Amino acid sequence: MPKIRTLLFLFFLFLSAAVEAKPKPKKVKCKDKGFPQCYKSEHYCPADCLRTCVVDCSSCKPVCTPPPPPPPSPPPPPPKPRKLKSPPPPPYVYSSPPPPPPYIYSSPPPPPRHVYSSPPPPPYIYSSPPPPPFIYSSPPPPATTEPPPPIPPTPTPPTSLSPPPSSEASGQKKVRCKNRSFPHCYGMELTCPTDCPGQCEVDCVTCSAVCNCNRPGAVCQDPRFIGGDGITFYFHGKKDKDFCIVTDSNLHINAHFIGRRNVDMKRDFTWVQSLGILFDSHQLFIGARKTSTWDDANDRLSLLFNNQTIVLSNREGATWSNSTTYEGITITRTRNTNAVEINVPGNFKIKAVVVPITEKESRIHKYGITQEDCFAHLDLSFKFYALSGKVNGVLGQTYGSNYVSRAKMGVAMPVLGGDKEFASSGPFATDCAVARFNGQLEGKDSSLEVTAYDNMSCGSDMEGEGVVCKR
Repeated sequence: MPKIRTLLFLFFLFLSAAVEAKPKPKKVKCKDKGFPQCYKSEHYCPADCLRTCVVDCSSCKPVCTPPPPPPPSPPPPPPKPRKLKSPPPPPYVYSSPPPPPPYIYSSPPPPPRHVYSSPPPPPYIYSSPPPPPFIYSSPPPPATTEPPPPIPPTPTPPTSLSPPPSSEASGQKKVRCKNRSFPHCYGMELTCPTDCPGQCEVDCVTCSAVCNCNRPGAVCQDPRFIGGDGITFYFHGKKDKDFCIVTDSNLHINAHFIGRRNVDMKRDFTWVQSLGILFDSHQLFIGARKTSTWDDANDRLSLLFNNQTIVLSNREGATWSNSTTYEGITITRTRNTNAVEINVPGNFKIKAVVVPITEKESRIHKYGITQEDCFAHLDLSFKFYALSGKVNGVLGQTYGSNYVSRAKMGVAMPVLGGDKEFASSGPFATDCAVARFNGQLEGKDSSLEVTAYDNMSCGSDMEGEGVVCKR
């Protein structure tokens, strides 16, 4: 009996051990939210797979093999492309040329008012071409986008604001209007035209530079005259002879000609070397001294009044006058050397410049000038204020009241004859055939008013062989 009990006890102990040894089924859940009726409901694995089952959410039962994977969800739609902002257009580049040359003031700039301790701000950059800046006569620094250098802390102001001398060491001469009656032009610096780079003056009315030899009353070169009527003609005369170019009751002007014989022609090459001028009871002489080698710095001008030498310092603006002998006559240098203006108020004004024959001129015109003599001569410009209608002479006749030009028009070089008619025996002789001088002023009967030609504009497009004048 006890043995049976022991066996039964062992049997039950074995069963309980077997039961204890059998693994418990795993608790599983559906994790697919797409099946809400089954989602998170608890299930136990079947005996075939106590620990390795899963829940088939579609049937909501535990199964030993995993259910087939659900079909892949459609891919999300691609994001809409974002619109990219286009870059700004490049700045417009102007194809126009650079702005015109700035206007040049004649007078130097005033000293700066403010002194900067640091460089001033860079200039404003315009989106379109900026207007041309006004600059002064001194050459400006090249334009750059970098800030300009600082202004010196102690600039020295100019000692004088007066215009610098008009003559230039080289190149074309600079001239200024000196008549204060024309404020729009007074003091403005202008450049002589290329036709006369060293001999011009400013017409203050039009504010333009005009060649001295291209105005009525001019006697220049070999020699070319422009009459009071504005017509250009040549009068060659003869070398080493005197001819009256103006003769009237109270003004007589003889011109002494120098020159060289032209072997290929029937005439001489001639130039006006000096003038003998008579008015009232006075004599005035102006001439060019004989010169071998020309130098602008050496004065080659000779001046005498009533047989007394006139001395002028070599300085532009230097003036001589003799009020004790003749009230009002003045002689003024218009350059440092070789150029003067003679003014007898109420009678005449003469501008005279001593010039040589250059090698270039000699080569072009075949003058045959040698180093022994450069044939220094006068280029002249006349203005008359008291001529009568009967005035005569090579130039004077063109101011007469009934004058008709005898020069042959329509040719490149119209030549006026009359060597015998205008010949004089000496620089102050009044014995030419047409002489009228008596030292007394006559009333103007029907004389040509020379002031009518003061505003004439004359120019040449025939290389100096002809001049056209317009009022």
